[in-house]
Amino acid sequence: MSQPIALTPDSCAKSVSNPLTSRRLQWKEISWIPFVFITGVHVAALAGFFTFSWPALLVCLVLHWVSGGLGITLTYHRLLTHKSFTVPKPVEYVLAVLATLACQGGPLSWVAAHRVHHAKSDLPGDPHSPREGFLWSHMLWCVTHNPLLESFDEFAKHAPELAKDRFYVGLEKLHILPTVLLGIGLYLWGGWSFVVWGIFVRIVLVYHCTWLVNSAAHVWGYQTYESRDDSRNLWWVALLTYGEGWHNNHHAFQHSARHGLAWWEFDTTYLTIRVMELLGLAKAVKIPSQDLLTKKTAA
Repeated sequence: MSQPIALTPDSCAKSVSNPLTSRRLQWKEISWIPFVFITGVHVAALAGFFTFSWPALLVCLVLHWVSGGLGITLTYHRLLTHKSFTVPKPVEYVLAVLATLACQGGPLSWVAAHRVHHAKSDLPGDPHSPREGFLWSHMLWCVTHNPLLESFDEFAKHAPELAKDRFYVGLEKLHILPTVLLGIGLYLWGGWSFVVWGIFVRIVLVYHCTWLVNSAAHVWGYQTYESRDDSRNLWWVALLTYGEGWHNNHHAFQHSARHGLAWWEFDTTYLTIRVMELLGLAKAVKIPSQDLLTKKTAA
């Protein structure tokens, strides 16, 4: 296998002429509900400067892993979107509820958006390509109208199996409820400090970690495999996102449960899946063969 191709911001000029710029937004493009919610969460997170405690920080870190690691990375992404492995339905449903705690939308909308991203990666129609600007891919796409991702009928086109499942349809409608209940529980347990750090600070951190996969991991890093897009492997994003930063590997082998394919590419989520497999909770875990890895190695 040849060595990974090292890339720098300059070598990505064909994709993003200036990573710090984005196309201008018009007021009519803004989707106000997500705009107000995301802005409000960021403002509320500033209260973390006045409510810090070590127990609150621990709550934040644990819930970061629960919502961002088990929820978004393992469940919404590798399990529901790409079907990289299977788990019993009751376990799947519990994991999906944990994913809603990240406040990134319900299962249908999240899966639909991500499948569209893979179908049109870094091409016209990609919901969050850095070719539209770094800030666009990082967060601005979340607060603008996208007719392809704003109705149940559109979700159903891209996630038909979830649209037929009454549990997921209900969770899509009530996806904010688990966070509200968690907030109440945190307040009763540890007061406002736990709420600020366990809800607002944690959500902001999970947001930006997830968004870095869409932005930074399509601009900086190296490409090991041919993926026909700008996806990169970026070690520090992988550390922040439980293995999602090995993004070129993922785009080359979308259905692989393992994203860190080289020995040095540490993938916490894959290790979690392996533990689940050993416990009999995960089955049909998909990993590319050595022949396929060699065949798709970038020249």
